[in-house]
Parts: sequence; structure tokens; C-alpha cells
Amino acid sequence: MKSNRKNNKIIKCPYCGRTAVLRDGSYVYGEKSRVDKLYVCSNYPECNAYVGVIPGTNIPKGTLADSELRNKRIKAHRAFDEIWKNKIMTRNEAYNWMKFQFGLTGEQAHIGNFSDYMCQKLIKESSIIIDNYKKVRY
Repeated sequence: MKSNRKNNKIIKCPYCGRTAVLRDGSYVYGEKSRVDKLYVCSNYPECNAYVGVIPGTNIPKGTLADSELRNKRIKAHRAFDEIWKNKIMTRNEAYNWMKFQFGLTGEQAHIGNFSDYMCQKLIKESSIIIDNYKKVRY
């Protein structure tokens, strides 16, 4: 079995404390998976925590998350991405805004590491930016 380490650190599940294991995407998503690899809690499926990897690497995209947190991160990303996709800011400017808004370092400004609380904050602040843009534009 392949290593479940990032920078020689064991990846632990924040929900049950078990070690995460690098698996093919089909382990979670079935044969038609469009995901190459995932770090999956070794207690899966009882513990439903996993995280994808950066394509072409074994580097996790963030921290293990259960379905609720994964969905929250998706919503946070969609809200945040609207800022640069609507050309309110460039993508780089949007990430710099996020870092400044929340007092984060570049490494911390990664939605894949966000908690439920941070996702909620990002959704709220991103919505304010989008709403203000729409008011000025229309």
C-alpha cells in the first residue's frame, strides 16, 4: 500500500483519530470515478472522512473532512470563486483579499483546510462583495 504521509507526517482523521490511507478514487466513488486518488480514513465507511489529492501528486488538497464539511467547503469555494469569475478582482487579488480579510498567511488561505466556521465567514464576506458589485453594476 502507498504511503499516507505528507512531508513525512502521518495524516490522522480529525473525527476518529485513525490514520488516513491513500486510495484510488474508485474506493469511494465507484468504477466511474473522475477522481484519481484520495486520502481516506482507515475507518471508512463508518467514518466518512476523506480528501482529494492534487492531480498528478500524492499531496492532499486539504484536511480530511466528513460530508457536511466537504459540502460546506464546496459552497465556500463557489461563493469565493464568484468574485474572480465575475472579474470583480483577479484570482490573485481575491486570494490576497481573503488573506487580509481573515488575517491569514498564504498557506492558511486554502479553503481545503477551512473549518465549518471559516467556510461560513468566507461565504458571508464573499456574498457582501458580490452583492455590492451587483448594486453598483445595475
